[in-house]
Amino acid sequence: MHSEPQKSTWAVFRNQAFRNLWFATLASNFGGIVQAVGAAWLMTSLTTSESMIALVQSSVTLPLMIFSLTAGVFADNFDRRRIMLWAQAFMCVASVCLAVLAFKGLLTPWLLLSFTFLIGCGTALNNPSWQATVGDLVSKAELPAAVSMNSMGFNMMRSIGPAVGGAIVASFGVAAAFAINAASYIAIISALFAWKSKPKASRLPREQFGSAFVAGLRYVALSPNLVRTMVRGSIFGFSAIALQALLPVIVRENLGGTSVIYGIFLGAFGLGAVIGAVSSKRLRERFENEAIIRLGFCGYALCYVISVLAPTMFVAGAVMFLAGASWVMTMSLLNTTIQLSTPRWVVGRVLALHQTGTFGGMAAGSWIWGALAEAAGMPTALLGAGVVVLLGLGFGVLAPLPNRAEMRLDPAGHFVEPELSLDIRPQSGPVLVMIDFKIDEADVPEFLALMAERRRMRIRDGAGQWALLRDMEDPDQWTESYHVPTWVEYIRHHERRTEADGENFEKLHRLHRGDAPIRVHRMIERHSTAEIHSTPGRRKG
Repeated sequence: MHSEPQKSTWAVFRNQAFRNLWFATLASNFGGIVQAVGAAWLMTSLTTSESMIALVQSSVTLPLMIFSLTAGVFADNFDRRRIMLWAQAFMCVASVCLAVLAFKGLLTPWLLLSFTFLIGCGTALNNPSWQATVGDLVSKAELPAAVSMNSMGFNMMRSIGPAVGGAIVASFGVAAAFAINAASYIAIISALFAWKSKPKASRLPREQFGSAFVAGLRYVALSPNLVRTMVRGSIFGFSAIALQALLPVIVRENLGGTSVIYGIFLGAFGLGAVIGAVSSKRLRERFENEAIIRLGFCGYALCYVISVLAPTMFVAGAVMFLAGASWVMTMSLLNTTIQLSTPRWVVGRVLALHQTGTFGGMAAGSWIWGALAEAAGMPTALLGAGVVVLLGLGFGVLAPLPNRAEMRLDPAGHFVEPELSLDIRPQSGPVLVMIDFKIDEADVPEFLALMAERRRMRIRDGAGQWALLRDMEDPDQWTESYHVPTWVEYIRHHERRTEADGENFEKLHRLHRGDAPIRVHRMIERHSTAEIHSTPGRRKG
């Protein structure tokens, strides 16, 4: 990957691998949007329940909440290309079955929801691998442009797909829309077969699923920037989805429109999203992240107010355009912030957790706003969603996004595995590590502050039972201690250290005042009843 600064948003297409996969996703996105139009419109024919209609959106987003972290573990530990191939093939089969049932007129509301749920499961498996792959395909400087281009590509199809989908549904029926979606997977499957990804080189064994799952949760929980970004994504997903989930009802009942009008409104949303994606780079150059996010939240709140005060065809089209621009501006910046705030070893899991929060918010919002519209009326539901958007704006005042998330998260690369006198195997353990410091009394406050940060880093990267000890007879003597389960986890712990983490370590080294260098004790725990066997020249651990 190259590290030169990105001159233009469009320059990312000079990267051939990214360009080929990007174009391949256009056809798949187009088919997915046509299918979504058909499913949403079909549900209005199968039932008059507004909550059931809104559940079409939930059935797609719920799997993203349930299965994303599992998919993130797979993305960080297996070949991402193979994962995407399996996911796309699964969605293709589900789409073929949906089309066949629609042609035969066998679909019921719950059967329709079941198949859209299965397609959502494939999306949940695919997304963490695809989003993590973007960071592998392009440089850190190109990443914001690549994320914006992905959003733009999806929303380019969103600008034409709904209108075309509405026309297809009106002219040929929903079964044709489902068949087009099934055929659209051919492009991305072919592109993935043609792309030869580079295997990840690692001398360490693959992480076990359970420990990898926990490691992802732990890393996010101990990374404040990631937590606030994910909370904002959840709030935005929960509140902003109401407009899209309830749009079929708004068009059909409030505005008296047809499936073609519904498609045109979704097209206006997509067109606004394209404009938002193209404008993102200029906004990032002029404003900080928090200012851009607030602009997106304010734009969506304004959409809800206008929708209630002026419910006409023309105003609804303008609202959808503004909503699309606000949506992509917010979602792409949140995604970029997550990627630039996460080291590569855990990026799939972190993106999956972000996806879980955001799409979980969408799934819950689709159901809640639909139920509220059915119980209290459409204006109440839309204004309620607008209030939650404003609450998300207020959360940003208390916990703003980092101004620039481009941290030095490349591996520090300073760790050298020590030569051991015991015959330690990868799974030998538990391992106790103790590190001795000599600290002057005047430097103790700074030392304690650095150690508090160091504790968070240690636990975040897999250490346990962290403690800081002070010698009662020699108060200048301090000892940091922590445990890791096995020797291989000790090595993995150190290989997770980033260049940014190294600043903490360098400051601690400068505070050390002893005549001898900082001493590190690496010990393997043994019970007093354990038998110890010796071999000539080398002892077993």
